[in-house]
Amino acid sequence: MNIKEIIKQPEGRRLEFKETLPENADLANTIIAFANDAGGELYIGIRNNPREIVGLPEEELVKIEEQISNIIFDRCYPAILPDITFLTEDDKHIIRVTVYRGSALPYYRKDKGKLKGTYIRVGSSNRLADEEIIAELERRKRNISFDSELVVDKPASELDIENFKQEYKDKTGEKLDIQALRKLELIREVNGVEYPTNALVLFSDDDLRRSLFPFVKVECARFKGVTSDEFIDQKSILTNIATQAEEAYNFVLRHINKGAVVEGVYTVSRWEYPVKAIRETLRNAVVHRDLSLSGKDIKVAIYDDMVEITSPGLLPPSIDYAAMESRQSDARNKVIAPVFKRMGIIDQWGNGLKLIADELKDYPQIEFRWKETGLSFQVQFVKLDYVAQQELQQDSRQELGLELGQEQQRELQGELQGELQGELQQELQQELQQELQQELQQELQQELYNPTLYSEVLFKIVDAPLSRKEISEALGQKQVSGQLYKILAKLTKDKLIENTIPGNKNHPKQKLRITKRGIIFLELLKK
Repeated sequence: MNIKEIIKQPEGRRLEFKETLPENADLANTIIAFANDAGGELYIGIRNNPREIVGLPEEELVKIEEQISNIIFDRCYPAILPDITFLTEDDKHIIRVTVYRGSALPYYRKDKGKLKGTYIRVGSSNRLADEEIIAELERRKRNISFDSELVVDKPASELDIENFKQEYKDKTGEKLDIQALRKLELIREVNGVEYPTNALVLFSDDDLRRSLFPFVKVECARFKGVTSDEFIDQKSILTNIATQAEEAYNFVLRHINKGAVVEGVYTVSRWEYPVKAIRETLRNAVVHRDLSLSGKDIKVAIYDDMVEITSPGLLPPSIDYAAMESRQSDARNKVIAPVFKRMGIIDQWGNGLKLIADELKDYPQIEFRWKETGLSFQVQFVKLDYVAQQELQQDSRQELGLELGQEQQRELQGELQGELQGELQQELQQELQQELQQELQQELQQELYNPTLYSEVLFKIVDAPLSRKEISEALGQKQVSGQLYKILAKLTKDKLIENTIPGNKNHPKQKLRITKRGIIFLELLKK
């Protein structure tokens, strides 16, 4: 990726921009945070807001490089060895500091020590790590996981795992005896006594699980509207982790709709959301959650416009949701994950993300969004057409309010309201058509007699949002031409298309979708 493409990317977990050399402490914090996580790149000589290459004086590049090296050497421990590179773009000079994922975790500030000087990357900021996170970094260094650690509070023989044993046998056809428990690393011997690992405690129905891990649960809620102000239904799933994902999935199914769609000559039932993708996401949330973060549970929130799943813990450093089809694999919980796989709860390694990506192709009206929020990872399945529908309904309600008195409105809440709203929607549609015919008369005339890219772009994105590159490819162009940029700008100005991520024009997941005005424009052309 060249520098012009890089500067279009938002700051985040692996990327940061600085106009000038940061203060010593700030630079050290960033370098440490990158090394403790997935690595990252720091560009010096690029202003972040507004994003612009300002450059550094050429005669000072070597001096700045030495300053960077000295700061890292003097302030960071264990030793961090980044790559420092000089770049030139449009006769402006930039320094790139590339930090690789560290193996001697945790890294921290020499002057503050491990407990007060260990930093991690959370989004685009550096955050001081607490003792739980430091312990997790140390486990990562030793290539062990939290779920593999022993619990010596109670011998394994006294642990209530009868339900788990039965469930394991039902799903695998195998008996979960002492040998199987050892092979799966669910127990280990210490001084002649078999003790459970954290994993086995979590699979149990024992009081010990409830006392040690009260936070390892799934909180499900169906909210009224698009905010969390009012509950319609809620459920706390407090079972052992083997059944949590399935119970959460059943909760989701109870609160989403199933309709009928025509496929060829047949009418088939179809969920409004990609349920296989949601089920896989829930399973991933349970099996890959960061168990070391005490006090944080998995949350499943269902709104009118989306299904949202939040799991404690940032993404493992090697996983990139932006490349979902690449069959990536990285198990945070190295004991639980193989058990889930053996029981058929999760698929072959690396297939989960691809399964989600594949089903989403059949749901162009659903946008898949993900982000790291705080120390959690959040996934959203968003209805793209919900906003347009709400706008139309709002217009209808406003029109009804003008024409009808309060008493009449109450009388029409039943069967007649839907009929009247339908009629009003038709009237509003006619008004919008007339409005477009007046505002875009020249464009309509042009496209009716000699279609151009103006209407071709609309026809390409009418079924699903596309990126600029995807639109270009759909039009048979090898790259986004200057003409296409102009057409997209005019369509946006005419309010026929809009960004799917309005707040960040340069977001790497940015796409363009057709608006209600755009759909009506196409309908006028078809007439």
